Amino acid sequence: MITFRHIAIITSFFTTISIFSQTTYPKITGYFGILHPIVTISSEQTNLNFRDYYAVGFPTGINIWKSSKIGFSFEIVPNIKVQGASDKVTNILFHPGVLVALGKGYTFAGRAAFESSGRYGFTPVINKTVLKSDNCSYFVAVPLPVRFGNDHPATFTVGFQFGIAF
Repeated sequence: MITFRHIAIITSFFTTISIFSQTTYPKITGYFGILHPIVTISSEQTNLNFRDYYAVGFPTGINIWKSSKIGFSFEIVPNIKVQGASDKVTNILFHPGVLVALGKGYTFAGRAAFESSGRYGFTPVINKTVLKSDNCSYFVAVPLPVRFGNDHPATFTVGFQFGIAF
């Protein structure tokens, strides 16, 4: 015979499963990527990566999602430049920003930019999760950095980034 106590236990069991299967916020995720600037344009010149030099960045960060729609991101990007027989770390970028989930795996990141080279600016980024598993997600992104300062003309760059989030 099913009693009120049995019903309460069964209801409690399914409620507990439902609570644990939901994502709770704030939610913290980390990521690592590889960034290739493709072209950088200024009033003085246009520079193409892969032509006269090779530049690459390694964005590493933590995202703190306040809800399923909005979050904060903290990113550090060391940049390396290889030209001829010389290679060196040219810059380290401090890149905090706001995350906005756009749906269907797309996210917009609006980032402030502070470079160790003395440049500053902002970087809008469109990100797309392309493969998601239980343990990690793979993504591609298009960052569009705009930079000012350090006695150089303003620049606009188009880049391509891919990486893994966990």
